[in-house]
Amino acid sequence: MLAVYYRSSVHAINQGVRILNALKSLLLFAFVPSLISYWAYYFILFPRYLVHKKISFSIIHAIVISTAAALIGYILIRYSIESGYMIDMDDAGKHGRSTAITVIVAMTLIGMVTGIVALVIRGFINWFNEKKLKEVLKQKNHEMEMALVKSKIDPHLLFNTINNIDALIIKDAVEASNYLNKLSDIMRFMLYETMAEKILLSQEIEYIEKYIALQKIRTANVNYIHFTVSGNVGNKSIAPMIFIPFIENAFKHTTNKKLENAITVNILITDKKIKMVCENKFDSKPKVQSLNSGLGNELIQKRLQLIYADKHLLEINKNNELYSVHLTISNG
Repeated sequence: MLAVYYRSSVHAINQGVRILNALKSLLLFAFVPSLISYWAYYFILFPRYLVHKKISFSIIHAIVISTAAALIGYILIRYSIESGYMIDMDDAGKHGRSTAITVIVAMTLIGMVTGIVALVIRGFINWFNEKKLKEVLKQKNHEMEMALVKSKIDPHLLFNTINNIDALIIKDAVEASNYLNKLSDIMRFMLYETMAEKILLSQEIEYIEKYIALQKIRTANVNYIHFTVSGNVGNKSIAPMIFIPFIENAFKHTTNKKLENAITVNILITDKKIKMVCENKFDSKPKVQSLNSGLGNELIQKRLQLIYADKHLLEINKNNELYSVHLTISNG
């Protein structure tokens, strides 16, 4: 009777141990590769490779990560089983290593599936954050554009230009009409074209040419300003009025209109970048030393940072009689 009771107790305990080991093995089988793969895919694979569109590297690292996670999980399973308390020693050899490869492959697939889920989640979060950031940047950029447009409607420029055109009507009505059309085009450009996020570079250059033409009628010195464009404009685009604030400041602070090449503006265009160099001579007397009137450099730099973050280089230098601006914008 005692023997029967003893056998029944041992059998029950063995059954409980088997169930516990089975649950533990199942947990390790699914949880370990899933956890490792999820973390590695989410925090390593996506930001280092996938976000930079390195597809081949992403696939290779995904396989390596999932395989490593499966090996770690399998080792933990074997350690858990072999170190477990098992009363029925006849079952000790039933968990042989012949199925090791099959188990590891299955765990690798589980890790890859979980990793793909991690990539989808991370991708969605990135997309959502980028969308929110773009909305914020768009709003701030619009505010900057509005401030820029308002600051461009300079009454002194309008009055002086209109007065010069009025005086020119008596001498040359045709030329006066030509300048009046340029002024109209400039006003139309400032009020409407600047609302777009990007315009053709050719439009920006055309605006600069018309602006310079209007400034030229204020002096008899034909060599007062030197403006050149080098390179192929093509269909390149740029943020509207990105160069003109520096050119306007050059005109505002160049008081001696009798100087040769008092203002020099060069736009250099290559396949990879667009560069503007604007230099102007100025009097170093205290009354004209403030070079930040009009649309200030701080606002210009904020606008550049919003539109061309990490894609532009702005260098401003000032010596005794020369103020120079070098603005380089990466193309694309």
